[in-house]
Amino acid sequence: MALGMKKGLTSYGDAEFSLFLRKAFIKAMGFSDDALARPIIGITDTASDFNPCHGNVPALITAVKRGVMLEGGLPMAFPTISIHESFAYPTSMYLRNLMALDTEEMLRAQPMDAAVLIGGCDKTIPAQLMAAASVDLPAVVLPVGPMLVGHHRGQVLGACTDCRRLWGEFRAGRMDEAEIEAVNSRLAPTFGTCMVMGTASTIACMTEALGMALPGSATIPATHADRLRAAEDAGRQAVRLAASGPRPSAVMTPSAFRNAFTVLQAIGGSTNALIHFTAIAGRLGIPVDLDEFDRLGREVPVLVDLKPSGAHYMEDFHWAGGVPRLLRELADLLDLDAPTVRGGQLRDAIEQAEDVPGQDVIRRRGNPISQGGGLAVLRGNLAPRGALLKRSAATPALLRHEGRAVVFSSTEDMAQRLDDPALDVTPADVLVLQNTGPVGAPGMPEAGYIPIPRKLARQGVKDMLRLSDARMSGTAFGTIVLHITPEAAIGGPLGLVRNGDRIRLDAEARRLDLLVDEAELARRHALWSAPVAAPARGYARLFHAHVLQADEGCDFDFCKPRD
Repeated sequence: MALGMKKGLTSYGDAEFSLFLRKAFIKAMGFSDDALARPIIGITDTASDFNPCHGNVPALITAVKRGVMLEGGLPMAFPTISIHESFAYPTSMYLRNLMALDTEEMLRAQPMDAAVLIGGCDKTIPAQLMAAASVDLPAVVLPVGPMLVGHHRGQVLGACTDCRRLWGEFRAGRMDEAEIEAVNSRLAPTFGTCMVMGTASTIACMTEALGMALPGSATIPATHADRLRAAEDAGRQAVRLAASGPRPSAVMTPSAFRNAFTVLQAIGGSTNALIHFTAIAGRLGIPVDLDEFDRLGREVPVLVDLKPSGAHYMEDFHWAGGVPRLLRELADLLDLDAPTVRGGQLRDAIEQAEDVPGQDVIRRRGNPISQGGGLAVLRGNLAPRGALLKRSAATPALLRHEGRAVVFSSTEDMAQRLDDPALDVTPADVLVLQNTGPVGAPGMPEAGYIPIPRKLARQGVKDMLRLSDARMSGTAFGTIVLHITPEAAIGGPLGLVRNGDRIRLDAEARRLDLLVDEAELARRHALWSAPVAAPARGYARLFHAHVLQADEGCDFDFCKPRD
């Protein structure tokens, strides 16, 4: 198999000329023949002025290059799409598959023997892992790391759990405009991803448990020197992978995904992670069984005391021992023989885990944050193919609840009516948001965190049962049912809910039901029509035609391996 500069030659009908021309142009950058004869390590450059979470990427690339050269390789950085949650219209999820396609084709098109995939903000690492799974090029994932905490009037602040909590205080009239502006300047005091157990931190921790990131690299703060040393280490390891593997397909096995899902439950992680890892597994032809995931949730306790399910922040988790220390606590629930990109097995990371005296961030199994994992899969006539509930961030009293539906047909409808003083709503009602799934929105936005109607917020109401086919940020909290599948916009039962219908949630029984008889539902279905027309052109048309539902990871149907 061709390696280095000889790999993937541009086709001119003369392979020797193709290599001659390639070397001629690359020599314009000052490379010697000795440098060009070495293993080539590609480095994804996801720096962007629109992605403050990735503000340290230039420094990380420098450190990765240093590691590659120390190990005898030739580093070559190249740009890819970069996605930031707050700077992506209509939603970052809409662009995840585009970034995966971009990264996949650049890994394929350019000559490299291994790659270091630098990502962080929410959808970037999932896109990169989807690409790595499809190309099967040896690769190491390097997370950018979480930012440090902020401070305001003696409170520790974390983007974006505390931004939601404090915005709720502002909406309720308990905080004025001057103070909310002061908070706005203190929530994100450094570059890096959210410092709570949001989606970015969840994905980083799961990627380490999956074996695709180096031990300990998920939790190092973005601003610390250790993050640069981890980058150097990733560069060194990529050169070793180029020589002897393992490839992603040998690391990302069914048992490795089970390890990652075990960690997801134990950290009280983001609901988004289930969609992303289902998409990654789907690229390898590995099905994710939602009922098995739920059984895992009943078995695995929440052990990491981080917001939004607990009290601490990512830097606290790191200094408590990080993912390796958590893996030690979960050892009997894991496949310790799973290989990793370090070259050994998962048990090696556990053996090197630091034991920090007196830390209370990573709980012992006998003293969990809660019994049963953070996430539960619901079934019922409202969610024939499943829905997801983050139990660890919910109000216990609402986990078994029946109420009257207050329905919003879209995010626009919700924005217009939610804060209307005339809205007919009580704290016992169930807020229902329709047509916010993969097709309906499009792109399944993080609109599932439906705000408490202003008039109720001002009465002191802080949580209600809320349902949608959307997602929510991993930093969010509340009794919120998400990912209802199939979505309303393609004819799912959620689209048949009307104001005043009764809805029942029984989280322990894993049921979500619309208490309307079958004959009435059949009548409504016969009158139903698709609320979203197919776009005329471009990526929007591709997305609309080929995106899968949440239970299949919202990937494109043509990206799955053929049977």
